[in-house]
This record gives sequence, structure tokens and C-alpha cells, in this order.
Amino acid sequence: MVAGLLALGGYGLGLPDHLSSGGWDDPGSESVRAMSLRERAFGRDHTGDVILLFHAPAGRTVDDPEFSRTVTGYLNSLPQGHPDEIAKINGAYWPTETGVAQRSIFGTADRDAAFASVAIAGDDDTTLIRNFHRVTDAFRLPGVDMEVAGGQAVGAALTDTMTEDQRRMELLAIPAVAVLLFFLFGGVVAAALPLFAGGLTVLAAWGVLRVITSTVAVNSFASPVVSMIGLGLAVDYGLFIVSRFREELAAGCEVRDAVRRSVSTAGRTVVFSAVIVVVASSGVLLFPQNFLRSFAYGAMVTVALAALTAVTVLPALLSVLGRRVDLLGVRWFRAAGPRSGVFWHRIIGLVVKHPLAVLIPVCAGLLLLIAPVADIRFGGVSELFLPPQHPTRVAQQDFDALFPLRRIDPVQLIIRTGDPRAAGTVWEQANHAPGLAGHFGVPRRSGTQPDVFATDAPLLDPHNASATIDSLRSIAAPPGTTVLVGGSPAVQHDSLRTLTDRMPWMLLLVLSATTVLMFLAFGSLVLPLKAAVLNLLGLGATLGILTWIFVDGYGAQALGFTPQPIMSLILVVVVAVIYGLSTDYEVFLLSRIAEARSEGVSTTEAVRIGTVRTGRIITAAAAILLVVVGAFAFSDLLMMQYIAYGMIAALFLDATVLRILLVPAAMTLLGEWCWWAPKWLRRGSESDSKS
Repeated sequence: MVAGLLALGGYGLGLPDHLSSGGWDDPGSESVRAMSLRERAFGRDHTGDVILLFHAPAGRTVDDPEFSRTVTGYLNSLPQGHPDEIAKINGAYWPTETGVAQRSIFGTADRDAAFASVAIAGDDDTTLIRNFHRVTDAFRLPGVDMEVAGGQAVGAALTDTMTEDQRRMELLAIPAVAVLLFFLFGGVVAAALPLFAGGLTVLAAWGVLRVITSTVAVNSFASPVVSMIGLGLAVDYGLFIVSRFREELAAGCEVRDAVRRSVSTAGRTVVFSAVIVVVASSGVLLFPQNFLRSFAYGAMVTVALAALTAVTVLPALLSVLGRRVDLLGVRWFRAAGPRSGVFWHRIIGLVVKHPLAVLIPVCAGLLLLIAPVADIRFGGVSELFLPPQHPTRVAQQDFDALFPLRRIDPVQLIIRTGDPRAAGTVWEQANHAPGLAGHFGVPRRSGTQPDVFATDAPLLDPHNASATIDSLRSIAAPPGTTVLVGGSPAVQHDSLRTLTDRMPWMLLLVLSATTVLMFLAFGSLVLPLKAAVLNLLGLGATLGILTWIFVDGYGAQALGFTPQPIMSLILVVVVAVIYGLSTDYEVFLLSRIAEARSEGVSTTEAVRIGTVRTGRIITAAAAILLVVVGAFAFSDLLMMQYIAYGMIAALFLDATVLRILLVPAAMTLLGEWCWWAPKWLRRGSESDSKS
């Protein structure tokens, strides 16, 4: 088994070369249909691939003869020196071998700055980003003040920053998790086992993802997802298995019996919990964007491998190690378990003694945290996801400020008609749409498909263009004329609409599936419904915290980002991950409560016993995930900060407020009703789950 997983890991080392940078849009949306028709009729639009922004030397203009000769020679050398990566110079302020000079378009009025548009070779996102990376060093001209902007530059900066964040996370998280496990177990050998499982899981998941890339495109975002979820959950699952094994040994079991009981109790719960997390992640497949599907592939594969490693590799290692699992240990740390048990006894004792006094104020506090969600706003990916001082972000913002009518993200109209007069009628109506920074140009006719016309216009605010797009889509086209609205702002608009249309279905699927699974495990309808309500409270509070930080901007200066709408696609990821993890910990807690109740005690006493037994271990598991996710909190990429801070807030609330306070209080108030289900559903399915 280990050899097979390592072989997969070796194959997966080449994964980065097979990942895509695309997949942000809905392939069935009007904006994508517009883009496809435009590419068929006019070819792929490469005008915004790379923008080279040149600033004149102090006291001179871009017309200076020496400056002009230097820049012109440089621009001509780009396609000559890199014919496989750079297709041509689309156009520039100065005449070039492959592009005409259009001074009124490519230069500022005061001639202090001018730009050139460079086309990268390639017809798909993966090829384009790879070719851009190959020629990045060529976009430098010694002695000339030059900035590099454009769609491929921004895309590459986002991808590179994500890769750097992943390396940083691995460098910071692995040693920190190792130290945390040592303090928890009090020994080097016991601490090394979950960490070994985590590393094996991540490596194998890379291999499986590389296999998947041979059939479908996988976004580069899948790689940090594998590292974050794989390391965190695999270590957590290993923690539960090793802890139960040591517990059984301490109770007097022989090694073989301890392994068997660990797998039949904690192992069973690990598998069941992994199924729930996989189900929560699979709900993301309801969305058409490949970016989201890539997350689902990465999460589902990683969680499944984490569970597989926990119930196969770890039991085998524990059988070999036996009581030597405590080798290289420090007795003081191993004695911390009983001391922490006293703490949990006191806390849970107060909760079950005064459940209403706990439930009401805690729920009120969560509702207050949910309140900021009323201000939540959604947006798309842009250069604003990069740090404020990132050279590519600065370059793009400088270009947009100097050439507001030449932005790389205009709204586009694709008109299909056999009558040029109809195209003119649509064009005249389009220029009355709100939110335009300039007029649509006269529609251009395709040379290969003469019934297709295209035009575009800049927007005052490309990130808030819904009114403009809705207005354009409401144009009354003449008979026989089809009008499609496209461009980056329309893609963002359509992605948000897909989110609002499909998010309720995703939540319904996840809630229904987890309810059925938890009923099968515990024989109760009340427990799954209670879990759903509490998990939704925690999820709502987390979204409120994210809105307060990233949209309202509290903490923006300290964290180094620009307040802006939350990326709609990231919201889907946050919801899936948080709900899955919340239910995951719920299952571990309920399993121990059900185990105690099966021994004949009352529900209240079972709640006390189960919570005390799992309090330290669930808190430790959450702490491990917090350490792993916390490394991404230092990310330079706003997208990763969304996920990191969302998971940090959710894990903190889950491991403290929900598991320690709300679950025991709610179950104490419900009493024996916790285990209720219609007789026709139960079919003798008594709750005999064990963790």
C-alpha cells in the first residue's frame, strides 16, 4: 500500500506542468457563447495579452528620437527572438515590423507615456500562460522605465503567487504540526505517525490529480487545496486512530486487540466522516465553472486518500510498533491528558447543568456575527487580488489610469445578422446603456463569417456592471438579429447569476445527503437536523466575519489588502469546506456520545461522557487544521486569504462555541428526543456507532 501511494506521489511531482489557469467562467452562459462566436469569426482576441507601458525619461517625451529608436528596436526583437512564444506586436505608439503605429490610441496627450500591445502565441489558457512564463524575462528593457500589465501578466502573477503561498504553507505548517503533535502525544514516534499519513496523502493526491488532468482540465487552484486539506485532514484522521490505539493499550488491551478496536471504532468514524466531507465537496460539482470542479476533484480525492491511509497504513504501522508507539517520549507531556480531562469535566458539567443559560446567549452572539452578511457583495477575479505593491497590480492600475478608454476588460457586443443596417440599429441603442465610459465603436464585420459583427466599449466600473449588462441584454434587436453580450464584466455577471441560481440546490443536496448519512449512522432524525441547524449558524457567523473583514474593510490595513467584493466562486468553496468540516467534527463527537449511551447511561450523562472524552482530541484536531490553514493566512493572494480566514473563523467557532457549548446544551435540553425517528424508518437501526 505504501509503495503504491509513493509511486503515485512520484508521478504527481510533475503535476504543476499539467494544470490550467482557466476555468473561471460558466461554459453555458451567454458571455461564453459570445466569446466563442467572436473567436470563430475574428480569431482569439490577443490585444490584451500583454501591455508594455513605457514612461518617457525625465524632461523628454516618448517622441524623443533616441528613446523611440531604443523602444522600437526592442519591440521588433520580441517576436524575432521568441517566435514560438510571442505571435506579434499587435500595435504600438511607434511603428513596428508586425504592428501599425496609432499615436492617438497608444500615447497619452502629454506624450509622457505610451504603450504597446503584445500577442502571446496560443489558443488555450494553459498554452498562453506557459508561453508567457517562458518569456517573462524578455519583458525588461535596461535603462527604460517600463511596466508590464495585461491579462496574461495578471494571470501569471496570480498563479505564481499561489505557488509561492503553497511552498510557504508547506515550510511553515509541517514543522508547526510536528511540534503540536509532539506536545499532544508526548512522544516522537506517536507524533510522527499522523504526520507521515499526511505527507503520504498529499503525495498520492498529486498523482491522482495528474491522472485526472489527462482527461479534463484542472485549475492550478487544486494544488494548494490538496496541500491544505490533505495535510490537515490526514493528520486529523491519523490523530484519531493513534489516540484511540493508545487509549485501548492504556485500558489493558493486547496490541492486536487494540488495533482491531481502534479500526472498528475510530476507523469506522473516520471513514464515515470522510464520506460526509466528500459529499459536501461533491455538491460543488453542481456548478459548471471548471475552477470549482477542480476544487471538488482535489478535495474529494484528498479526503478519500486521507481516510484510506488512516484505516490501512496506520493500523499496519501500529501493529508493528505495538507499545513502542510511546518511544522517545516525555512523561510530563503524556500526563497532560488526565489534567486536561479535569478541565473538560468542569466546563461540560456547567453546560449540562444550565443548558438554557448557555444556549440563549451563545445563539444571540452567533446571530450578531451573522448580521454583517446583509452587506455582502460579490465580484470576480482581478489584479486587485494581488498585494497593493505587487508590480503587476501597480502596472495594471497605472495603465487603467493613463488610458481609461483602453482597459483590457471592456464589455463586448457580438451581433449576428445578415443585414448591416440591423447591426447599426443595435449599435445605436447600445450607446444609450448606463455605466459606459465611452461609446461603442462602429461594429466590425468578420472577414470569414460576414453575418457576424463585433464592437466593444469601456466601462466606468468593470467590477460593478450589472446594470449595464442587463440594459444591453434588453435591447430590442431587429427580426433575424441575435445580440450576445460578452467580455470580462459579462463573465463576472454570469458567474454571479450561476452562484445565486445553484447555491440553494447545492445546500439542499448537502443537507439532504448528510441528514441521510447521519440517520444511517445514529438511527435518529433529530440529531442530523440539530447538526444542520447548528452548522448553518456557524457557517452564517463565518460569512459574517468574512464580510466584516474583506467587504467592510475592518483590518484591511493590518492585513495589507484592498476592501472589495468577495469573489463569488470562492464563496462556494468556503461554504463547502466549512460545512463539511463542521459535520466532520460533529460525527466524532456524536459517535462517542452514542457509544456512551449504548452502555446504558442517560442521554445527559452520555453527553457529558462523550464530550469529555472527545474535548481534548477534537480541540487538538482543530488546532492542527488551524496551524495548516493559518499558514495561508500570510498569503499575498486575497483569494487564499478569503479561504484561510474563513476556515480559521469556522474552526475556532466549531471547536469552541459549537462543540463545547451548543451541542451539549441542545442535546441536554432534547434529552431522549435526541434519538427519535419514526419506527418505519428505524428498522432496528439503533445507534451503535463508536469512535
